[in-house]
Amino acid sequence: MLTMLGTGVSCAADSPDHERARQAVEAGEVLPLRTILDRVERDHPGQVMEVELEREKGEWVYEVKLLRKGGALIKLKILARDGAILGFKEKSDKPHRQGESR
Repeated sequence: MLTMLGTGVSCAADSPDHERARQAVEAGEVLPLRTILDRVERDHPGQVMEVELEREKGEWVYEVKLLRKGGALIKLKILARDGAILGFKEKSDKPHRQGESR
């Protein structure tokens, strides 16, 4: 839905997906992307490569792909309404859930 590469957003302002995402933010169903990115940058250092906002099982979920120091690629799944980390997956690694040891 909403895709961001580096610091630029690559989606048409008039696309139906963009409009649905904007409405969800305005309705308070979704935290603004800046709020999510501030938390990600604080808790999971790395360069944001891509962000998507999707509906999964009736919930809005941000998927954030990060390039971490040393070249590791990680994908975080974040509950859009409150910013809770649902899980993460490192490239060529199994998925991890919040609270699991690595």
